[in-house]
Formats: sequence, structure tokens, C-alpha cells
Amino acid sequence: MKLHVRHTTRYRYTEPLRYALQTLWLTPRSGPSQTIAFWSLGAPGELHAQRDGCGNSIHSYTFVGEVADQVTGSLVNAAGQVDTLGVAQFSDDEMMPHPAFFLRPTQLAAPHAQLAEFGRRFVTGDAADLPALLALSQAVADTVRYKKDSTSVETTALQAFNAGAGVCQDQAHVMVAICRSLGIPARYVSGYFYAANEPDLASHAWADVCLDVARRRWGSIDVTHSCLIDQRHVRLAVGTDYNACPPIKGVRQGGGKESMTVDITITPV
Repeated sequence: MKLHVRHTTRYRYTEPLRYALQTLWLTPRSGPSQTIAFWSLGAPGELHAQRDGCGNSIHSYTFVGEVADQVTGSLVNAAGQVDTLGVAQFSDDEMMPHPAFFLRPTQLAAPHAQLAEFGRRFVTGDAADLPALLALSQAVADTVRYKKDSTSVETTALQAFNAGAGVCQDQAHVMVAICRSLGIPARYVSGYFYAANEPDLASHAWADVCLDVARRRWGSIDVTHSCLIDQRHVRLAVGTDYNACPPIKGVRQGGGKESMTVDITITPV
């Protein structure tokens, strides 16, 4: 499927902005599940490209306002066309971190005995096959019901699990944390999801679970929909949790109070 994606982030400030440094995880890469036909980024400053430790394409920029400037807003644009292939099982190249790296506990997706107990209802032993993982993802979706605006970007997997509600980010974190609790490497994936009747899921998240450590083989599971990823999914970035690959992260001076609006449109070509 050919999808055109446009992702616009607008910032507004109550006072003039003096300084900002931001890093963008807004550039998808070609790989087993997709081919990037073209992609562009726009930001208030010159963009500097690099790769992070998980192989993501990231860009950083710096804004420095002069005393006479009265900048009270900024805009970050990302847009392009992606040919999605629907490949849900793949092997990492050797430049990626070893799967064991994704067993490490993180702030938002830490292992916990309560999560391990839940996971053992579906996964036994040290390895997991796809049917068992899909059954687990269905159980996570049933336990952590999708509820818009029920959590924040700081909500942990255990908090969402106990609350019984969250968004796709939380469902992915719970899946990742359960797998780590069982000794199975898992990681967080940010991306886009095309569904004409689900615009709230245009910005989406799911989980990669390691199927074979020795072969660095992974399966991508959309916990929200309890399915393997397919041609509706655009893979953007991967990390240990949301904090490792947010769309935008940065610091600023000045600006007073900040408000942010995000607009994402996905259109079949």
C-alpha cells in the first residue's frame, strides 16, 4: 500500500522564545516492512542528521532568538510517501543492538512480578511463538482498554495495567514490560497507522518481540488491534520505551507557557 503521511506540530508560547534545542525522531527508514519513496522535514533551524544507538534516523536543530525577536510560535513539519509491505517478521542486521539489550528495565516498561504472573498464563518457558504472543496481546488489549486521554506520556506500564485503561503507547509498554518480565527481549515501536475510521490512531505505537535471539529475529505486534503489523502500519522509530524515541524531544529558554497541537493526515496514494 502506498501512503502519504503529513505530520505537523505547532508550538505556541505566551512570551518570546529565546532558545530551543530539539531532536526529531520523525524520519522513517526503508526496511523489511516498508520502502520510503520520499520524505522531508521542516523546522525553525538548520537540521543536522545522525543515527541513534537503535539505528533510527534522527535530526536536531537549534533556535537562538535575538533580543529584538518576538517569536511566539514555531512549526515542525514531516511529510512523505511510504510503500508499506506488511512484513511482520524480520531479522535485525548486525549494526543493531543485540536483542539482550532490550531486556533491560526502563522507566516506562520495567519488569515486575505482577506482570510476569499475568504473562505466564499465555507464554511458558523462555521462548515464545507467535500464536502465544498474539494471545497475550489480545489479553493485554482486553485488560488495558483503549481510552483516549486516560494517561500521559509519563504513565508506566504497571500503572496502566493496574488502571485498566490507556492508549496505544500504554498497551505497547505493557506488552513490552510483560515480555521482559518473562525474559523475552521486547522493544517499543513508534509509527503511523492508516484507518479512515480511526483518526485518533494515526499516531500509533506497537511492540517488537524477539522470536529468536540467536538469529536476531523479531515479530511486530500491534497490541491495540491484537494482530501482526500489516500494510496499514508505517514504522517510524524503535527504542527501549517511548522516552527513547519520542517524535520530538528538547529543551528551551523563554517562551513562558507552551501549548502544542499535532495534526497527522494519512492518505492512500
